[in-house]
Amino acid sequence: MNVGCDTGKNSEMIRIGSRNSQLALIQTNVVVNQLKALYPARTITVTPMSTTGDKILEKALSKIGEKSLFTKELEVALADNVVDLVVHSLKDLPTTLPPQMVIGAVCKREDPSDAVVLHPNNQNKTLATLHPESVIGTSSLRRIAQLRRRYPHLLFQNIRGNLNTRLKKLDENNTYSAIILASAGLQRMGWRDRISATLPPEDCMHAVGQGALAVEVRANDRDILDIVAPLTDRDTVLQCIAERSFLKKLEGGCSVPVGVYSCLKKERYKNSVPIKCNIILFTYGYSFSCELKLFKLEQKKEMQLNLKTLHIYTYNIFFYYFQLSLQGGVFSLDGSKAVMHCLETDVSIQEKDNEPSDGQEKELKEFCGIVVPHLNQKLAGKAFELGLDLANYLLEKGAKEILDEARKANEASDTL
Repeated sequence: MNVGCDTGKNSEMIRIGSRNSQLALIQTNVVVNQLKALYPARTITVTPMSTTGDKILEKALSKIGEKSLFTKELEVALADNVVDLVVHSLKDLPTTLPPQMVIGAVCKREDPSDAVVLHPNNQNKTLATLHPESVIGTSSLRRIAQLRRRYPHLLFQNIRGNLNTRLKKLDENNTYSAIILASAGLQRMGWRDRISATLPPEDCMHAVGQGALAVEVRANDRDILDIVAPLTDRDTVLQCIAERSFLKKLEGGCSVPVGVYSCLKKERYKNSVPIKCNIILFTYGYSFSCELKLFKLEQKKEMQLNLKTLHIYTYNIFFYYFQLSLQGGVFSLDGSKAVMHCLETDVSIQEKDNEPSDGQEKELKEFCGIVVPHLNQKLAGKAFELGLDLANYLLEKGAKEILDEARKANEASDTL
């Protein structure tokens, strides 16, 4: 595999690689549309490809025993300079990428939760009310382990194929009472109406990176890195760096049941005294609009004075900070054992932090394969450390033993 030459910033063409499935092409088109909006003069081409994971459909993913199931062929094309960038579902990308490859952008995340899709005959039911020994279709050990813990009366059976195939298997025979799919995939396909229920993290924490799109590029192609960098969504990339750091420390993958749930929360500083601010505006018979973001509007008054309108706005200004929250868990396959915990870190931008990022340097920092040249590196580092801290906490509480047991149980199992 030879790493190809840089495309050059003056090149008029951007060549994109994608998996050949309908969903993958829809996801790639999301990136294409964003690039067209940013660079309307460029020609953008898409080359669809089939991957190992697309071709092996008779086995559960955890049984195939190979990393990069849905990415390897795309990465070969990228390394050989057949394409300039590749669009992936981030959850398909291992936390350690091939040499000379990096994730140059992480796009805004869709709903990362898992969805229940019930058989047409079970539309008035829930997982809790399905008959004992009802069969739920999923090939994910993460989902199986958590749902067995939550719904011990249910059975689980492998189901493979693209979304169209799995929905057809559900609808056209009576093998499955329901199947579990990623909400993001259903929404991107325009099939939101097929979602019977969305699983909260108390029932099933989602996969690392689920719902997010990753743009993989050659590490030495700084021109393409600069082109795709504006596609990165700040909140999404911070969450995904924390999640990937957590998974990497645990040495997890599709063969072990590891789940996460992350979010960014706006918190008001404790014991902070609000600053009251009055804004007075006069108008003469014409309308105007006034918006003050991040401030809480306490009251609004209007007074008529002859032909004038006196507007008095009173605001209480509060000071907030942003917390990145990461919840993670590891589970035994039968659902009998679990270790879970949640940690948070402050990811507010301080004035002293609002400086040019390390992206101006020759060597970009990588955070589990992700580079963020347009984001403050200190914030990315905080997210990375949060994942490490959470993984270390779970390891101290016995996560390694549970994961080792899960790996052995998966290898010995004939069905999952």
